[in-house]
Amino acid sequence: MSIHDENVLREQIATLGKSLFDRGLTMGSSGNISMRLDDGGWLMTPTNACLGRLDPARISRLDGQGQWLDGDTPTKEQFLHMAMYAERPQSGAIVHLHSTHSVAVSCLPGIDPCDCIPPLTAYYVMRVGKLPLVPYHVPGDPQLGDAVRGLAGKHSAVLLANHGPVVAGKNLEAAVYATEELEETAKLFLLLRGENPRVLNEEQVAELQRRFPA
Repeated sequence: MSIHDENVLREQIATLGKSLFDRGLTMGSSGNISMRLDDGGWLMTPTNACLGRLDPARISRLDGQGQWLDGDTPTKEQFLHMAMYAERPQSGAIVHLHSTHSVAVSCLPGIDPCDCIPPLTAYYVMRVGKLPLVPYHVPGDPQLGDAVRGLAGKHSAVLLANHGPVVAGKNLEAAVYATEELEETAKLFLLLRGENPRVLNEEQVAELQRRFPA
């Protein structure tokens, strides 16, 4: 990959990070984004960085072993991204947010830990699929990476209990779109709690999965 191409990806991270921040999907210095590079390395947002004010030149660059090469120090949740990438070689980008409605769902008692949000809409099924809950770990605990790794091979998105979603996509746009769909469906789920909503049945879900494979 040329320096020009890498600079385009850095700009994309900054642009989409600002979009997420400006729309209230992440706040303060929460949330992080990464992209896989053609040479096997990664770009990652720096630790304690606000996604709304990223400097493309200061985004962290890591080698194929996850060693920091240049830019600012990478996010302290780097291990979450590495765990997802290790199990999902088809994924080109990962978004991790502390988005309000998704976090709210992760705090609810009685949700299905194998599938936190029911199939309320076709686009949720197409872009997210089943969303497993990862048990609570202290932020920065390496065991959280192990827990994510155990689920990432089967799921493109996981929900960290009392923390937030981690979503992988074939590229950054796809990962952002899936994260947005997850957050909006989490909002719908909270609005409809206690209302016994109509959800897509198994046959409808299977048809979507056949027509729109992940």
